[in-house]
Formats: sequence, C-alpha cells, structure tokens
Amino acid sequence: MPIIEVNMLEGRSADDKERLIEALTDAAFNSIGAPRESVRIILREMPAGHFAVGGRSFAAKAAAEVGTKG
Repeated sequence: MPIIEVNMLEGRSADDKERLIEALTDAAFNSIGAPRESVRIILREMPAGHFAVGGRSFAAKAAAEVGTKG
C-alpha cells in the first residue's frame, strides 16, 4: 500500500487537488503496479507564511512583489 504525502502552499482549488490525487494514483498504478484502491494520498496545505526559501517566507516575498508593483 503506497502512501504518498504532498506538502504544498494553500490556495489551490478543490478541482486542482482532485486532479493531483488522480494523477498521483495513476502514477503509482503505472509505475509500480499498485492497485488503485491501495494508494493513499495525504495532502498537507500550509500558509505562505509557513514556508520559506533563502531566509524569507513566501508571504514576505509576495508582499514585496505587490509593493513594487503598486
């Protein structure tokens, strides 16, 4: 029973998440022959302020981009 965990920033639509779940399930089935009903998908969404790269959160980067455009 494969368990696939995905961490991603929040904000995607329910339809987007369903497509991702379907694609990941297909990938497990096609690559390792896992029965579809045995595939488990865990989606974890996090706010942009809880994910950072290079010492700055994605929320801070987005705010800085808006500040330079406005």
